[in-house]
Amino acid sequence: MSVKIVELEAENVKRVKAVQIVPAATGLTIIGGNNDQGKSTILDSVMWTLLGDRYRPTAAQRDGACTPPHTRVQLSNGLVVERKGKNSSLTVTDPTGRKGGQQLLNDFVEELALNLPKFLNASDKEKADTLLQIIGIGDQLAAFDREIKALYDKRTAIGQIGEQKQHYADELTDYPDAPAKPVSVSELIRQQQDILARNGENQRKRDNAFHLQAQRNALAEKVNTLKAELEQYTKQLEQADHDMTIAFKTSENLQDESTAELEENIRNIEDINRKVRANMDKERAEDEARQMQEQYQGLYAQIDDKRKARLNLLNGAGLPLPGLGVEDGCLTYQGKHWSDMSSSQQLRVATAIVRKLNPNCGFVLLDKLEQMDLNTLNEFGEWLESEGLQAIATRVSTGGECQIIIEDGRVVGQDFNNIEQPPVPKPAPATTARQWTKGAF
Repeated sequence: MSVKIVELEAENVKRVKAVQIVPAATGLTIIGGNNDQGKSTILDSVMWTLLGDRYRPTAAQRDGACTPPHTRVQLSNGLVVERKGKNSSLTVTDPTGRKGGQQLLNDFVEELALNLPKFLNASDKEKADTLLQIIGIGDQLAAFDREIKALYDKRTAIGQIGEQKQHYADELTDYPDAPAKPVSVSELIRQQQDILARNGENQRKRDNAFHLQAQRNALAEKVNTLKAELEQYTKQLEQADHDMTIAFKTSENLQDESTAELEENIRNIEDINRKVRANMDKERAEDEARQMQEQYQGLYAQIDDKRKARLNLLNGAGLPLPGLGVEDGCLTYQGKHWSDMSSSQQLRVATAIVRKLNPNCGFVLLDKLEQMDLNTLNEFGEWLESEGLQAIATRVSTGGECQIIIEDGRVVGQDFNNIEQPPVPKPAPATTARQWTKGAF
């Protein structure tokens, strides 16, 4: 079971004259009062008593006091810790009556629990580092963060390149009526020559027809002049008429092909090929832009996988408070960064983390809780009690939320001289103080 403060006393420390306080075993005990009455001194006394001379106040003895400072803290594990005498010497007494020193306290006293402002005022990164130190996954989480950042950077670079390529493709001119491939001059000339060859053949056929006609006319004239040869040439005439008729019928259906389009293409080939190349450049640029977009979208899945693995690592690390996390090297709670948390949330997070640092330490000291309203105080107190934690806090107030009121260095209504001292614990079976202390945990 974690150790709590059963009772604390302070006399002639800074502004405190003499106080004795018995805090609640769990939950929130608020020490109230006006400014400069000695509230914070009580917490300073506990810190000095339990943490050692590095927390000794600069001017520890109260002004005007005739006797040196005296502090006493009784703990739930039976230890009694005192500082008294001219040198404020430390005495730690266990239930057997054996005495010891600071070493007896080290197993269950957590510095940040007594000096919570040190954690509250740390940077976001220092808070996150403290949490990662507790759960022991700092290196693994840092590796995930580096991988995720690299993927983000790669995706950003690819997105920028893709946008540039798309912008370049959008600016390029395209010609829908241009052919898909560049036009060859030699091919056009070849096509032109083929047409001219076919037209030449047609002309040859026409010339042949006219030649046959001339032969027929000559034969007819010869028939007229050579009646004697009429029979012989009549057959030739019939054949010539037949051939001529076929020739003319064939030539009537012949159509010459125009080379105008090819000639126009030859004249405009440079312009046509310029348009073709422009279309090809635009198509290539759009294809590159599509590829970059596909890579950009593909990185989303990789980033999501890394973030899920990172979250699984955190969830499986035994966080001291549900909802705690680390994002970009900063502590978060329920998705909020430290500066966005409420005061109650900040105290809850800080208390849970310092408790996790040393589970044997079941108490924290909190100074200056006046920024909390009553509802927030109640909420925080209920959470402390549900967690089995003890918190001793100060607040500039004399209202009903304060269990103890300090005025002029004393507890209002308390006569320190007439307070019944707690009974001295009966001796336990003989054992070493160190062995008993371990057994008490």
